[in-house]
Amino acid sequence: MTFPAGAVSGRSEVLAAIGLDGGGFGVVTRETPFHPLDHTWPDQPADTGLIVVDEVRHRVVDCLTGAMEEAGSGALLLGTEIPVRRGDEGWDWLVVHVVEREVAVGEPADLEVDPDRRRALSAGHTACHLMALALNAALAPRWRKEARNDGLGRPDFDSLAITSSRIVEGGSLDTYRLGKSLRKKGFTAEGLADDLPALTEEINGLLAEWLASDAPVRIEVPSPELTARREWHCSLPDGEVSIPCGGTHVRRLGELSSATATLELSPEGDELAVETKAVFAGR
Repeated sequence: MTFPAGAVSGRSEVLAAIGLDGGGFGVVTRETPFHPLDHTWPDQPADTGLIVVDEVRHRVVDCLTGAMEEAGSGALLLGTEIPVRRGDEGWDWLVVHVVEREVAVGEPADLEVDPDRRRALSAGHTACHLMALALNAALAPRWRKEARNDGLGRPDFDSLAITSSRIVEGGSLDTYRLGKSLRKKGFTAEGLADDLPALTEEINGLLAEWLASDAPVRIEVPSPELTARREWHCSLPDGEVSIPCGGTHVRRLGELSSATATLELSPEGDELAVETKAVFAGR
């Protein structure tokens, strides 16, 4: 896989083209720049684009995580069909490109990711991580007990309370549960509704400060396997920070002219929704 380094094109041999139950074919190549949907935490949508074999253009309409037993039937399992945990021994983990027509196996293929979609999703994912860190900072005074800290040394509300995260083109949608378990861990939710305007202002102020620093962003990849534990790194003014992440990102924060968060509390006060939007510099 070459997508962690930001690649959006490549050339590789087609290893398999397998008919799918829902129609179309799942194409596996020796190497790929395509980022697949991770079924275990489906935050970033899959890349789309083209696979070109013998000058025939095949549209990649989806890209999934697949697994196949190293010894056994050899059946390709996709997404939630996979019965084992990511990285378990005895299984090969694959990027499966979904196309509409069969592709010749054993032939070289040119793989072309839609660069505009990738760029927009990368911006959304970077902004999502920055929002999480800024949210942690803004909510830090609400902890009455010691909690697990994030990479900047603040109580990690994001990882302790998050129930869902969805990266969209140019942003993200994140939902946090403010239930009994979080309160038992020491988080104080009382009065949060009244504090939302001030919290929003603090979060967006931090986001603006961090983008202005034009800090470099990189993905640390310990090995080329799809199951490798990858980490997002960013040298913020507040310190070097890392977050486990399998997605794609911009290379510098200065690529974004703005990132803003909007916070909304449910009527019952037990759920916090955050919408983050990012805008590219020059737009």
